[in-house]
Amino acid sequence: MFNILAEISGNINVAAAAIGVPLGIGLIGFKACEAVGRNPEAATKVLVQSIIAMAFAEAIVFFAIFLGKMAG
Repeated sequence: MFNILAEISGNINVAAAAIGVPLGIGLIGFKACEAVGRNPEAATKVLVQSIIAMAFAEAIVFFAIFLGKMAG
């Protein structure tokens, strides 16, 4: 019984991460475009920061998959 519950909760965590990460990456891209539109001289700094933030957001899916496999 507990194995089934662990499998379900692990799958729910992976699904939530898989839904949330694209939304987060989209918001990061949207705000980066908005920031460059307001201050074009800072485009390089904004690009670097947004790529780093997108990489960290993408890593959340891998952590969720890893932890989901450990729970199951």
